[in-house]
Amino acid sequence: MKRKLVKLISLAMVITVLFSVCAGAAAVAGTAEKDYKIFSPYQDVVWSGDNAWGAYKGNLHTHSFVSDAQVDYRDMILEYYKQGFDFLAMTDHGVTGKPWNEKPTEIPLYIYQRIIGNTVHYFTDEEYNALLDGSYPVDGQARGRGMTCITGGNELNALTITKDHVNAIFLPENAGDNYLGYENDYEGAVRLADHYGALSFINHPGDWLNSNSDRANCSDPEKIAYFADILLRYDSCLGMEVFNEHNGTTGYDRDTWDNLLMACLPYGKRIIGFSNGDTHYIRDVDSSYSVFMMESNTPENVKKTMQSGAFFAVTRVIRADKEKFGPEVDIDVRDTDLPYPMFTGISVDGHKITIEYNNTNDIRWVANGSVIDSAKVTESAESASYTIDLDEIKGAENFLYVRCQLMGKGGITLTQAFVIDDGSEPLKYERDNSQEAQAKRASNQFFSLRIFVLIKKLWSLIAG
Repeated sequence: MKRKLVKLISLAMVITVLFSVCAGAAAVAGTAEKDYKIFSPYQDVVWSGDNAWGAYKGNLHTHSFVSDAQVDYRDMILEYYKQGFDFLAMTDHGVTGKPWNEKPTEIPLYIYQRIIGNTVHYFTDEEYNALLDGSYPVDGQARGRGMTCITGGNELNALTITKDHVNAIFLPENAGDNYLGYENDYEGAVRLADHYGALSFINHPGDWLNSNSDRANCSDPEKIAYFADILLRYDSCLGMEVFNEHNGTTGYDRDTWDNLLMACLPYGKRIIGFSNGDTHYIRDVDSSYSVFMMESNTPENVKKTMQSGAFFAVTRVIRADKEKFGPEVDIDVRDTDLPYPMFTGISVDGHKITIEYNNTNDIRWVANGSVIDSAKVTESAESASYTIDLDEIKGAENFLYVRCQLMGKGGITLTQAFVIDDGSEPLKYERDNSQEAQAKRASNQFFSLRIFVLIKKLWSLIAG
């Protein structure tokens, strides 16, 4: 009897120990996958109802006879107005934009425009006010909706051969005029914008990276680190263009954007993706632009939305990209009546993101540079919805962000990045100031002197 009692007690102890071990293992297993929250840049947008925000179409990168474009200043602004844009920034090279009823600054670099007979015209006070309030006629009828003038725009580094261009927006009057810039030096232009309290973003990085010739340049660790260093040290530098004009030299800039998001998000810096026409010809007006979600169409709200990222990047023309993001065939629907794909609602519930959309036949979700989910849908002007549940995607807890891309007959539209926040404190960024890093920066600066760049350019022309 005693022996049986001892066996029962021993068995009970074993069961208790096993239960404790299993419970502990279950607890460990339950915490192995870290929890996270999804931060949406659209979280404050009111999508429907009496107080619904508007979707405002605009362009923040525009040229004219004031610098190197082939269209008069007045004609370029009028074309944007006629094509239904809601806001516009004139950003001529090295010339800071003024209200459209003031004569733009003339700089010596572009005196050739006057020599060949290209005269700059601007608006009277009456015409300017009519553009702002929408009473200026289009085809004999008042448009009925004003176009907001965004002043202080300037594409800095005006004379550089290496195309290291930076767009500054909201510069004070004349700040940045005649800024010719330095070769392979984005920071100088960003620093100037920051000094004057303006916002900036990096223009068409693919042009500088020469990524058309080699897509791998978009992932070059040294180049990504160079851009990330500037973006992390200057809060006023918001991000980069992901679409530019007809994307002739920038077709892979979505790669660069993803790489910069991955480089900067651990430090708490979200890289905002801009889309602009970089307009030099009338045909560029309907190429690339952005759609801002705003309570009302004011310069103050444009500035606020640039910083919050509550907008979408749109392009109407881009070459095929079967390798990664699409489309399967080239798209060029400039100046057609095909509507571009558009998001009509976005919500986040736990680990789920639901989008409402229209004019779309292909949806792709991207995380950490790879497509993680895709769907073919029926294209319709009516709004439909699609939900992605990250709990159903392996490894989602290790994503830094996700973003969504719509494709349709009318082009491509991108969201900004939805940040995956696991509650960790952002890393503190410290620039590499070792002797080796400083020597390398000094060497790069020396070989970026304009004389060396000119010699290299001439040699490539002779050799090629």
